[in-house]
Amino acid sequence: MSLVVYLAAFVFGMTSVLLFRRPRTAAPRNPLTLSTCAAIALGALVFVCAAPATLAAVNSLTGVPNFGAPLTYGMLSAYSCAVLVLLINWRGGSRERVRRMVLRSVAAYGLLVAAIVVLFALAEADAERLTDLDTYYATTPFMREMILLYLIGHSAAMLVMCVVCVKWGREVDGLLRTGLRLILVGALLDVAGFQLTKYTAVAARWSGHDLDFLSTTVAPPMAALAALLWSAGFALPRLLPSVLAQWRGLGDYRRLDPLWSLVGSVPTAPKPQVAWWQLPRARLQWREVSIHDALLALAPYFDHRLRERARDAALRAGRSPHEARLAAEAAMLADAARRAAAREEPPETAGTYRLHATEVSGTGGLVELAQELHRPPAARGGAAPPAPTVTEPEEPHVA
Repeated sequence: MSLVVYLAAFVFGMTSVLLFRRPRTAAPRNPLTLSTCAAIALGALVFVCAAPATLAAVNSLTGVPNFGAPLTYGMLSAYSCAVLVLLINWRGGSRERVRRMVLRSVAAYGLLVAAIVVLFALAEADAERLTDLDTYYATTPFMREMILLYLIGHSAAMLVMCVVCVKWGREVDGLLRTGLRLILVGALLDVAGFQLTKYTAVAARWSGHDLDFLSTTVAPPMAALAALLWSAGFALPRLLPSVLAQWRGLGDYRRLDPLWSLVGSVPTAPKPQVAWWQLPRARLQWREVSIHDALLALAPYFDHRLRERARDAALRAGRSPHEARLAAEAAMLADAARRAAAREEPPETAGTYRLHATEVSGTGGLVELAQELHRPPAARGGAAPPAPTVTEPEEPHVA
């Protein structure tokens, strides 16, 4: 069971790391970001502390049987408090109101943690129990109260979360609503799969029955699954837009390959200064800047008579004016790259001309030009008279 709990703690903790490292657009000191990361990190610590291997190590290091119990329950109470603080920050409002509600939550759960420690100190719990402490000591004075206190404190936080998610889910849409639904499902699973089974197993002990399997076998995996759904609900609206942006950046980066293959071999073209670990958006930015610089370097080699012939041929082939312009610019650019690589003199028809890709913002124009270069010359609407000059890719190797 320790392996499963540690795995849940790892995934839970990584969510916190990703959320905390994400904010280039959101300041790291944003209360909502901090409270989200704190709640998820505390949730991960709860799983680490609750693992039987951790409990055994803590008991051995302290020399106190079951010392890991108040540590875990105190950590769970801190996690419940962090959930309430997160909801308060998410709800927002005046700074004074938010501060007052946060202080009240911290004070209430601080007293709860203190009560857990005091009750454990007063109890007689000399038999070490790593997996069934809740049911084994369910009828033991002071331990009984300690177990009830931590369960009630956690139940209060999860029920508040359910109410908030249901209420806010009606007011929002899109990714935020999806995230709220995941949080709601996770909270309900925690209430029904973890807390209710714990309450049932403890109450069964009070009545002289044995339903310990609910507490030892059913509750832990349900708590792990609930926590993962809960963290996914908070992470999804914040991380998914960034992930999708990186995915789109990777697609544009790859679609620029034909254009970069053409201008990257030009001696005057700068090389992208990127490291292997950089994300697709950063790599795309470097490639975009490098291509624009290369296009400026190739501008003196543009043959405008060739461009006009290629445009007229594309129009005769039935292509739209925009498509014909792209086809003509692709032909002219291929010819310019060949001339520059061969160190030829610029053509007599050289002059000022702005490519469509340099007139529009973003990478859309460059991607269109790259995809046009990827098309066979015949598919561009007919080859211009000097087509061999335009489409010979091997010529740059002569230089």
